[in-house]
Amino acid sequence: MNSFRRRHAVLSALAVLITAAGCSSADDSASTAVPGPDAKVTELCQNLDKALPAKVDGESRDDPEPASELTAGWGGVAIILRCGVERPPKMTDPKVANGHDADAVPGGVNGVDWLMEKQDGDAYRFTTANREAYVEVAVTDGRDSTGVLIDLAPAVKKAIPEGIAS
Repeated sequence: MNSFRRRHAVLSALAVLITAAGCSSADDSASTAVPGPDAKVTELCQNLDKALPAKVDGESRDDPEPASELTAGWGGVAIILRCGVERPPKMTDPKVANGHDADAVPGGVNGVDWLMEKQDGDAYRFTTANREAYVEVAVTDGRDSTGVLIDLAPAVKKAIPEGIAS
């Protein structure tokens, strides 16, 4: 192979590597699965989306992809909200209700009941309880999640009535 072809092949390979690196998802943008609830819950979630704060625990709103009124985010991947999710299995687990499951704990913050589930690493997932739609909030960066739940409570109380989600 002559030096021109070899140089062309090396430069082509470098261009492919640079392009692939430029398209990687190593940035802070988030991607999340959009729930598929029924029409009633979708309407409640749309109302929640309108009521959500611009900042949560000091982080600016930065919604995940794909764009949807059923999802919201703050601080890239730090805080992700999904509305209209399925009831978590641990919500009906008697070990949780009796306080015997260290990975799932019920509790309330400013008038909103939550099920807290420890995830991998320093991540937690919170799901509303006793509301007509399940709202899930993932906190992934090890922060004290109390501020997150305090900031979200007014919007949840305003948009998602108390009751039992179907």
